[in-house]
Amino acid sequence: MKPVLTKKQQKVYAYIKSAVQKNGIAPSLRSAAADLGISHAAVAQTLAVLEEKNYIRRQGRYSRTLHILDPAADQAREQKQVPIIGRITAGLPLYAQQEWEGAILVDAAVYPGQDLFALKIVGFSMKNAGILDQDIAICQPRQYARNREIVVALVFQEEATVKRFFLHPDGIELRPENPDFPSQMYAFDDILIQGRVIGIIRPPQAMDHYTADS
Repeated sequence: MKPVLTKKQQKVYAYIKSAVQKNGIAPSLRSAAADLGISHAAVAQTLAVLEEKNYIRRQGRYSRTLHILDPAADQAREQKQVPIIGRITAGLPLYAQQEWEGAILVDAAVYPGQDLFALKIVGFSMKNAGILDQDIAICQPRQYARNREIVVALVFQEEATVKRFFLHPDGIELRPENPDFPSQMYAFDDILIQGRVIGIIRPPQAMDHYTADS
């Protein structure tokens, strides 16, 4: 059981929780102090106590990204496991593969559907689409693609890549979302579509890696 909060701590926690759920990011200390009618230092001190009591978790010491730790709410949401694939094999249904690299829990309401799979992203060729190195792409298995969709494609039956798909009269274009990387054209028989990217999950270590390299 979590430690009990004082009335002041409950007030700050409720305010921060509402702001994060609405905006996806915590308000600045100055904004919180003005809205709550307390000092800047009091907000900072209360946030430290809330983290110590395991009600929030901060992304970093100076980050405004907060995670609200609410076990009751987490348990009320149905979660499911999505396998993380180490390698995609041509011609073998994804759900029958054995080369899993663990699994990740996702919100079933956010990621509905059967036989979803996940891939670890390597590199920054899709960074302008918000897909960064070490991200985990949640994918819906499909053997076709529509123009401009971000897909998982198996190239030459050997290498899986995540790119934006374009169908042309003379072949298939797999286009990165980074001007440092050129588009590639392929013959129709060179590409097997394995799925469509429907979401991205960013582990904390991936954010640290991106910040260090940016």
